[in-house]
Amino acid sequence: MAGEKPQEPLLNVRDLSIEVATRNGPARIVDGISLTVDKGETLGVVGESGCGKSLTMLSLLGLLPNKISVIGGSAIFKGRDLLAMPHRELRKVRGGEIGFVFQDPMTSLNPVVRIGQQVMEPLLYHRNMSRAEARKRAGELLKLVGIPGAEERLDNYPHELSGGMRQRVMIAIGLACDPALLIADEPTTALDVTIQAQIVDIVKELRAKLGMSIVWITHDLALIAGLVDRVVVLYAGTVVEDAPVDVLYENPAHPYTRGLLASIPRLKDEGAEKLSSIGGTPPEPGRRPAGCAFAPRCPIARAECERAAPALEPLKGGGPHRVACFAAGEIAEAVA
Repeated sequence: MAGEKPQEPLLNVRDLSIEVATRNGPARIVDGISLTVDKGETLGVVGESGCGKSLTMLSLLGLLPNKISVIGGSAIFKGRDLLAMPHRELRKVRGGEIGFVFQDPMTSLNPVVRIGQQVMEPLLYHRNMSRAEARKRAGELLKLVGIPGAEERLDNYPHELSGGMRQRVMIAIGLACDPALLIADEPTTALDVTIQAQIVDIVKELRAKLGMSIVWITHDLALIAGLVDRVVVLYAGTVVEDAPVDVLYENPAHPYTRGLLASIPRLKDEGAEKLSSIGGTPPEPGRRPAGCAFAPRCPIARAECERAAPALEPLKGGGPHRVACFAAGEIAEAVA
C-alpha cells in the first residue's frame, strides 16, 4: 500500500571490515562489506576460497579465530547490533535466534560425544528443557532432516554415520531452537552430487515449513541456482555484485561473476573443448591493489580501474541489481 513503511531487513550488515594480525602488521581481509537478509529470504553468498565469505558470517556471532578481529561496521539483527553485544548476550543469540551449520561435520561434531547429546545441547542451554524433553525433541529433529531410525541414531557416535547423515545432524543442531536465521557455511562441499541434491532439497523443504531466513555460503553458483532468492558475490573481501538470482544468471554485470558462471560445466555445450577459467589469483591480504582488486585478472580492465576502486552502485535500469565495476553498464547491455 502507498505510504507503508518499508519492512526492516532481518539482518543488516553495514561497512563490515576485518583485519588479521601478521608479522608485517595488520592486513585487511574483509573491506567494507554491506549486505542484507530479509525475513523469509534465502541469500547466497558466493566467491572463491579466501574471499571472506565464512569470516564475514563467523564475525557476526563472535566466532573469529585468534589474531582476526572486526575493526569496523555494524550488523543489526532484530534491532540489535551483533558486533556491539556483550559476550554473554551474544551467546544467547548464537545457537538460539541464529543457527549455524559449519562446513565440515566430521571436525565440527565432537567425536567422543553421542549424537543425541550434541543435538540436545542447544535445547538444554537455550530452551531450559529437561533432559527427557530435550532427547524427545532431538529425535524429532533428526526425523525432520530425513535421518532414518532417528531415535536409535541418538546413541550413535559421529564416526558411525555417513558423511551425508553427519551433515544432516549439523542441520538438526542448527535448527534445534527454531532460529529466525540459519547460516549454512558450504554444507555440501565434501559430499557427492547425489547427497548434495538431497541436502539442498531438505533445506528448501525446511525453509518452506519453518519460514526462516537462510544465508547459504558457497563457491558453487550452479548449486544454489534453484535454492536462493538473491546472490551476493564477494571478491577479495568486498561485494562486487548483488542481485536477485534470476537477474544474476540472465544478466551478470561484473567480469568476475561472468567468469564464475562461464566455469560451470554445461552438458549441452558440445562444441566446448575445455572449461573456461579465470586467470591469475586473488590478491593476498595486505597486498590489495590501489584500484579495483579484480583489475589484474580482468579481461576488460581500463586505466581507471587501476587508479580507483569502483563503488557498489545500482545498475542503470536494473532495479535491485548492484554492481561494483566501471564497465558494468556496457557489460549488461552486451549480455542483454
